[in-house]
Order: sequence, then C-alpha cells, then structure tokens
Amino acid sequence: MKRQKRDRLERAFQKGYMAGVEGKSKELCPKDEGPEHQQWMNGWREGRGDNWDGYTGVSGIHRVNEVVIHH
Repeated sequence: MKRQKRDRLERAFQKGYMAGVEGKSKELCPKDEGPEHQQWMNGWREGRGDNWDGYTGVSGIHRVNEVVIHH
C-alpha cells in the first residue's frame, strides 16, 4: 500500500514552524517567493512566537504536536 505524500504547503508550514521554534533565521527559507515561501514564513512566525513564549524543549512538545499535526 502506497503512502500518500503530505500537501506541499502543509509541509512548508511545518518546516517553517520547526525552524522558528528552534530559533533559526528566516533567511533559511528554501524558497524565494510563491505560496510555499509564504506558508514557510507563516510557520516560521508562529514558531518564533512559541519560542518567545517559552514553548521549547520538553515544555513545548505538546504545542509542537498540536501545531504540526493539526495544522
């Protein structure tokens, strides 16, 4: 049985979120423009906000799962 690939925009958001929550620079976005770039940046912004709010390490596991899985 083949596994279905995740939607590319959803994946871009998740990758951006993970970069943001890890405190990485937004300059690491793999796309320069377009919808994937926008979704990555949206995820990055949300991830940076969670990073600033202290959702890092063990205290942030529930938040990461909430955002990454349910987005």
